[in-house]
Amino acid sequence: MVIELLLAAALHVDPDAGNNKFSATFDAPLGERIEAVSSAVNCDLTYDDNAGAVSGNCSVPLTSIMVDNEPTKTEHFQQWATNKKSEPKECRIEAKIDGLKVDPPALSATPSKISGEVPFTVCGRPRSDGKKEKLSGNAMMLPDGRIRIRAKVDKFNRDKYRVGPKYTEGWLSRVQQLAPVVAEEGTLDVSIFAKPAETKAAGKP
Repeated sequence: MVIELLLAAALHVDPDAGNNKFSATFDAPLGERIEAVSSAVNCDLTYDDNAGAVSGNCSVPLTSIMVDNEPTKTEHFQQWATNKKSEPKECRIEAKIDGLKVDPPALSATPSKISGEVPFTVCGRPRSDGKKEKLSGNAMMLPDGRIRIRAKVDKFNRDKYRVGPKYTEGWLSRVQQLAPVVAEEGTLDVSIFAKPAETKAAGKP
């Protein structure tokens, strides 16, 4: 069956497709609501349809993320993420997926639930407490054979990844002033379209 062949193949999310989206929303009760957005989501995944599990790697380049569509906020976010110790172009927000559960395993036009714990890194830094993020969402097969995946991570704490002014040189004196403005805890949302990865063999007649 076509679907069985698709599920047996490696899957790829094209960061240049323009129809994928990563967003991080931080809403401070006594401050402001900010949203960081990128369409440059890159994923290489494999799906075991017998076990109903997804594994692989997804990443978003820091330089592709725009904060509230404002260059100044975007530059500040890049400084906070890198702690001004590395170049923004060398930084990624990355998730390494291992055995993310899909239920039911057979993907169809009816969404299957996805859930599990996923380790994230920001500029190569994992969570300070070594824990993983809880991810939930759904996946479904589209008529053209692509797989649409929508996922969410609640309570993503940027401070645990050392993203913020208190970790960034030159911002230390401004920590108290900015502390209530940008929330430490937010929500990550991802909407991506995966299709069978092209191989050299696939391109031969």
